[in-house]
Formats: sequence, structure tokens, C-alpha cells
Amino acid sequence: MAKLRSQSWFDDPEDPDMTALYLERYLNFGLTRAELQSGKPIIGIAQTGSDLAPCNRHHLALAERTRAGIRDAGGIPLEFPCHPIQETGKRPTAALDRNLAYLSLVEVLYGYPLDGVVLTTGCDKTTPALLMGAATVNMPAIVLSGGPMLDGHYKGRLAGSGTIIWESRRRLAAGEIGYEEFMRIAAASAPSVGHCNTMGTALSMNCLAEALGMSLPGCASIPAPYRERGQMAYDTGRRIVEMVREDLTPRKVMTKPAFENAIMVASALGASTNCPPHLIAIARHTGVELSLDDWQRVGHALPLLVNCQPAGAYLGEAFHRAGGVPAVMRELLDAGVLHGEPVGVTGRPVAQVLAGIAAEDRDVIRPFSAPLMPEAGMLVLRGNLFDTGIMKTSVISKEFHARYLSNPDDPDAFEGRAIVFEGPEDYHARINDPALEIDENCILFMRNCGPVGYPGSAEVVNMQPPDALIRKGVTALPCIGDGRQSGTSASPSILNASPEAAVGGGLALLRTGDRVRFDLRQRRVDVLLPDEEMQARRDALRPFVPSNQTPWQQLYRERVGQLSDGSCLDFATGYQDVVHVAGLPRHSH
Repeated sequence: MAKLRSQSWFDDPEDPDMTALYLERYLNFGLTRAELQSGKPIIGIAQTGSDLAPCNRHHLALAERTRAGIRDAGGIPLEFPCHPIQETGKRPTAALDRNLAYLSLVEVLYGYPLDGVVLTTGCDKTTPALLMGAATVNMPAIVLSGGPMLDGHYKGRLAGSGTIIWESRRRLAAGEIGYEEFMRIAAASAPSVGHCNTMGTALSMNCLAEALGMSLPGCASIPAPYRERGQMAYDTGRRIVEMVREDLTPRKVMTKPAFENAIMVASALGASTNCPPHLIAIARHTGVELSLDDWQRVGHALPLLVNCQPAGAYLGEAFHRAGGVPAVMRELLDAGVLHGEPVGVTGRPVAQVLAGIAAEDRDVIRPFSAPLMPEAGMLVLRGNLFDTGIMKTSVISKEFHARYLSNPDDPDAFEGRAIVFEGPEDYHARINDPALEIDENCILFMRNCGPVGYPGSAEVVNMQPPDALIRKGVTALPCIGDGRQSGTSASPSILNASPEAAVGGGLALLRTGDRVRFDLRQRRVDVLLPDEEMQARRDALRPFVPSNQTPWQQLYRERVGQLSDGSCLDFATGYQDVVHVAGLPRHSH
């Protein structure tokens, strides 16, 4: 094995002055000189758990099992905190902090005496933030997911986190429940430690980390309270020490075929609409070319295999017991679509890792030949309102299809009157305004919610119809926005419209009352206006961007890209393979 990176801090006889300076302070809490100068790998544990991040908080306890694994494999663990990211706690949106946590992790991994790192992931943005950081630095890294909560129940039926809240919001609007019951239902959906127990962004992204090869097989789906979660933490700790000795780095794992495998798995899972920008961001920091066109090319025609809310019926525990990600990947491999050659953190090719794997419950993980839906991947749409937008086809319900996509003379298309909202506050204030005359032939739009406009691109395009329509049985209208939507939502919205209104995208030109047509077969969304009217509106356009509230908001807005490109910081993607390209950092004294 080559000289360890950490030895240039702790054991460099050619520079005794600096070795002494680095060494002495790391002894003051009980480490010994013999340990630090033993030639054992120093393994960081990137700790995302805290009281501010309840979805990841159990990583504080799991770290002890990770430490034990590292020690038993001959490594030395050093745990350090990561910037907290909690989807349901951070305002204005946790997406604002993904890139901040990424920058922080890059600095820690590059600037401290570490030879490898365990990435503790869980809540939505923690997974991409940590993978982006590990990819940029490119030292051996492995993902330890935190796992979903136990299944929630309310009055004898499953209560999935997030999904049950969107359903209850409609029931509240219809007058079927009141405030107190709404709160009781919400509480019932979060029965234990862990992240969302639905196939929302958290479970989706951890599954995609596993599909990429960045975690041990079966890691993503183990429910947080299960004993197997602690066992996985131990095994992960052991494996990262071996990876350092093998010099198995993220850029060797996250290849273009591995990213394509992750896209395929996303389709089979019915994964969140937040996955495309996150996966594209990870790829950009890994030096892999990946675009929304790849999502459509690789994933759109693949079937929905996992019967998990919001696209299906079950929750995380059932998914895990049915076989989790390995069982899904085996279905895709046997169908001849999955790449079998990528090598993951196990050090073995995917096809070899999946040998002997089979689904344990065929109602939860369907056979490739008998899916829940035959074509369930993301649909990429374009038009004169935006260059790209995405639609999660796995959540197009029979009712929605019958109402909006079943015209025999114009199949999979709909034309309606636009109702435009300038963000979530405007939506909540006016959705029930009779003057808007919203009926089932309207299309709801929300703008100024993208990376620059919000800032950060928030999960606010969860728009439901006016209360009066809900009481008539119309529970979903076509919705389009330049922000995002919760991965736990079953609404078939067109999301992530890029470029966003705040930077002059076509949504900024739209007015309430305009006629808009979307055509899923042609993969287009267009406002039906003459070119000269569109140009006149553009000439008069003065895009609105709210004032910054913090220094980070200003820096973020000045340098962030669009959702279609992963919402990366424009300068950051230029830093590739930092450990090997930049070499060791300069001394501190």
C-alpha cells in the first residue's frame, strides 16, 4: 500500500517541526502517538446527525458501530460534524444548504488528515451533498444510509410520511376532517427514528446511492430501528478501511454505466422528481457527462416494479423485507437492461454481487414481466415556456388520465386556461378566490420558486385545486412550476422548469387567462400565443428576484445554476479529483 495521506501530518521524519505540531494536539483527548504513527488509515465519519436533523439523528448512535468496524479492520476513526440539512425544518428550503454542506465537506476532506470517509446519509439533501463532496475530493468513500422510519399507521391503515399529509390536506379542504385530526394523522406517520418511510426523496436518493455502487448491498432500505442497521454500520466501517488499502475511490465507482444503472433503478422504484437534479449534480462533480436527456433515454420506457407509496401501496418496511434495492436491480439485470460490469464499494462487479438475489414478496417488488405500470420513468418536456421540465409518470392516476389525457381525438394531451401564482404565498392567498373562476379545465402555474427566485428551489409546487372543486371530487388539476415538489407527493405535476422565471425563463411571460397546451406524446408544453405577443412581453419583462436575507443567499444566487444542470455552483464543478490533482495542502504553520 502506498504511503497514507495522513502520514504527512502525523509521521513525516523529514519535517519534524510540523509533525510535532500536528501530532501533539490530537493526543489531548486520549489518542496515542503509537496509534497515529502506526500506519493505520485515518477514517473520517461525516456526521450528519444532530438535534436539528431528526431524520439523521440516529447516526449519532450508529457512529459507535461504525467506529467499532473501523477499529476492528485496523483503522482509526475520527468523527466530524457536517452542516445540518433537514428537509422539514430548514427555511426557506433545505435545498439552499445542499451546496453549502457540499463546500464544507470538500474543505474538511481535503484539509484534514483523513485517508477515507464514511458518509452518513438519510434526509433528502444529505445524500447528494455528501456524494458531491466525496466525488470532488476523490478519496475512498462509502455511504452509510440511516434508513426509513418504521411504517406509520392511523386507524388501521398505513400512514406514509408526507404522502398522508398531502391526502389529509385535501380531506381538510373537503371538510372531512378538522385541524386536530390533521395533526394526529401527521404524527402517526412518523413513528420512529429514521427518514421518510415512503418512496420520497430520502429513500429514493439512498436507493440511488446504493444503485451507484456507493454503499454496501441492502444498505438503503434497512429501517432505522432494525438491528440490521447497526450491523450495516459495523460492516461499512470495516469495508472503508479495506477500500483505503485498495485505493477504491468514488471516481472508480461512479462511472457513466453506474449512473445509468441508478436512472434505471429510479424508474423501477417510482423515485422522486428531486432525483434528476441531484444525480446530475453528483455526476458533474465526478466528471461524468449526465443530462436530463439521459434520464429519458435510459429510464422513461422502464416499468414501475416497486409497489411503494406514493406510486403504490406499501411503505419502507415492506420494501426492505421484499428484498430492497438488490432485488430490484436483479430484476433489471435479468431483463437485460442493467449494466452488470460496474464495480461498487464491494470491489466486485454488480452482476457478481447480485448472484443469488431474488425478491421475497412479489406484490411489493413486481416481476419485470408483470409491473405496476409498463413505462414509469421521468418524462422530459420542452416548449416555449421552458427549455426543460420533468414529469413523474408513475404517479399519473387513472382518474387524472381519464380527465386530462384520454381524448381519443387528441390522446395524452390537454389544453386549458392558465392560472398563475407568484409563489406559494400567493397561491395560498388566492387559490379559493372566486374571481379566478378556477374549474377543472384550468392549469395551475407557480413561478419564482427556482434556485435563484426562492432561493434554493423549494418543494412548494404541491398545489391542490380550490376547496370547492375538491368537494366536487376533482382532487388534482394539472400543475406546472419552476420549483420542486415533495417526493412524497402523488401529484403528476410538471416540475423543475428551467430556466426559471427569476432569470427570464418563459414562465415569467405567462399571464392568468392564457391558453396553454401540454402534449405528453410530443413532450411539449406551450402557451398558445403569437410570436409577436411573446416578444412584446419579453421586451417589457423585468424579472423579479426577492432581496437576500443572509450572506449565503447572496452568494448562492450569484453563482448557482439551474435545476436542469443540477443547481451546482458554477465555479465548483471545475474542481475535479482534488486529492490527486492538487496534491497535499500547504502547511498551516
